[in-house]
Amino acid sequence: MVRAVYPGTFDPIHNGHIDIASRASYIFDEMILAVYDTPPKKLLFSTAERVTMAQEALAHLGNVQVISYTGLTVQCAHNVQAQVVVRGLRNVADFEFEYQIGLANRQLAPDVELCCLITSSEYAFLSATILKEVASLDGRYEGWTPEPVQQALRRKYAELNQSNSRRPVSEKISRSRGKLSHRG
Repeated sequence: MVRAVYPGTFDPIHNGHIDIASRASYIFDEMILAVYDTPPKKLLFSTAERVTMAQEALAHLGNVQVISYTGLTVQCAHNVQAQVVVRGLRNVADFEFEYQIGLANRQLAPDVELCCLITSSEYAFLSATILKEVASLDGRYEGWTPEPVQQALRRKYAELNQSNSRRPVSEKISRSRGKLSHRG
C-alpha cells in the first residue's frame, strides 16, 4: 500500500488544491493532506480553521485524511509513514521552487519520493493569495473555492473590516494597498 502526503498551508483551501488532492487520491492508496501549522508567512485562518475547511472540502474522498503538522515536510512524511510527497505545479516558477525543495528533501529523506501533478488549466491562475485578495476587496470568487470556504472568507473579512474601522486612517490606507487593488 502506497501512502502519500500533500503538504501546504491551505490558507484557505481552494479548487486548485482540491483538484490536486482528488487526483492524488486516485493514484495512491491513501492520501494525507497535511496542513502546515507554522509557516513563515502571515495567515488569515488558524490551523484549526484550515484543517476544518480542508476536511469539509475533501469529505467526498474516502481515502483522504487531513492532519496538521509542524517541522520538516519529510519528517511529517516519516511520521505518517508516507512514501511520497505530492505537490501541485501551476507554472515554471512553481516547478523551479519544487525542484529545489525536492532535491533538498531527497538529501534529507532519500526514501521519500516526490510526485508533482500539473494543475488543471482551469485553476492555473489560482492561488490562496489571489483568492484572499479578491475576497478582501469584495470581488467575485464563487467558482474558486467551495461554499463553506466562501462563507468563512466572508465572515473573516467582515470581522477584520469591523476591527479595522477602529484603526487610525493612516493605518487603514497602508493596509488596503494590495497587488490587485491598484496598478503599479
